[in-house]
Amino acid sequence: MLRLSVYSLIFLSIFGVKSNAQTIHVSESGWSRTSANATIFRKNSIVSNDSFQYISFYDDDKKIVIGKRPLISSNWDQKKLSLTGHPEDAHRSISMALDGAGFLHLAWDHHNSDLKYTISQSPGSLDFEPSQSMTKNIESSVTYPEFYRLPNGNLLFLYRDGSSGNGNLIINQFDISTRLWHRVQSNLIDGEGSRNAYWQAGIDRFGRIHISWVWRETPDVSSNHDLCYAVSDDGGMNWKNSKGKLYSLPITIKTAEIIQHIPQNAELINQTSMTNDENGNPVIATYWRETSSKFPQYQIIRWNENWEVYHLKFRKADFKLSGGGTKRIPISRPQIITWEDKGKSVLGLIFRDEALGSKPMIAISFGDRFKKWELVELNDQNLGQWEPSYDIDLWKSRKILNLYSQQVGQGDGEIMVDRLPSPVNIISWKPGLK
Repeated sequence: MLRLSVYSLIFLSIFGVKSNAQTIHVSESGWSRTSANATIFRKNSIVSNDSFQYISFYDDDKKIVIGKRPLISSNWDQKKLSLTGHPEDAHRSISMALDGAGFLHLAWDHHNSDLKYTISQSPGSLDFEPSQSMTKNIESSVTYPEFYRLPNGNLLFLYRDGSSGNGNLIINQFDISTRLWHRVQSNLIDGEGSRNAYWQAGIDRFGRIHISWVWRETPDVSSNHDLCYAVSDDGGMNWKNSKGKLYSLPITIKTAEIIQHIPQNAELINQTSMTNDENGNPVIATYWRETSSKFPQYQIIRWNENWEVYHLKFRKADFKLSGGGTKRIPISRPQIITWEDKGKSVLGLIFRDEALGSKPMIAISFGDRFKKWELVELNDQNLGQWEPSYDIDLWKSRKILNLYSQQVGQGDGEIMVDRLPSPVNIISWKPGLK
């Protein structure tokens, strides 16, 4: 692997350094007129087990395409399903998961709409059952469906019930032994009819469920504020804050633990990413503008006996974040990954920035305080309005990063752009030793 030198936060001195990431081609026909195929809250765009990897995307006919390949091969078996979505609205992405028994689950085409969910007919199959309910209640106003696989092979399904600025967080769980869904929380985080939580979640290797979120007061993104946290060690039934204090449910703005105070109108983005280090500690990535900063900057918040904030100050371009709908933003929301190198934790922030050519990038920091960062190009292609999503299962099991890659457009506020279909690829990268 490419060996990189650590540098101070004057990133221009090493801009242009590239990794030896490989590209795995999937298709030429990905929908690209909006960012529906390449939005941050696809949980998941790519999934895998010990033998096979699966990918999903909308093609230019708005049909769902599922691809399957052996992990030892780059040849895909693809099937165009009869399932259709409305990717004109970038919220209406496809999320999928592979449960511990090998069944593939799909949820697609949601924006304050009825649940659309299906499961494969058999383990490893690309044939699916008709769309069906999970629990038969609170399924008429679904947005942001996200799957997470627990260490025992069961699945969690999180979604918002309600609308922007007025919504609640629902959690279901799928039992692989009974093959049935049941409701875990009907309203974990309550917007009280006045706001909603935009969350991100992570499952650590001990099976604990970590959730962090920002509050939004209105449909205007500029009303995002404050970063909050909760954790469950019993499958989502009971929740605590980072100090171990049990929450009285549902969690509200008055009871939520604020781990980082961020005011409104700070260019605070919603729904970014969360992971856990080798010890199970939560690590959160997002961006906002500090009062002392000229520009919105990427920020990482990590639990290390206390909450620590790492400010990545390499950005030198300004923008304002306001309004409703899907925004056309010059930077992507980030993904965060962690690994160990010679006994030390390493952080990797995956992002895209117009000022850097809108290429897929990773900022890497080795060490204890994460004060020095290096920027690495994972690919030299301009990906437009792409945001990163990746195969979480493959990263956890093998520390191989497989990123969904596609050049996509996006107009501001749910506006399509005039674009031809674009190639769907996977960028495959493995960190080298320092």
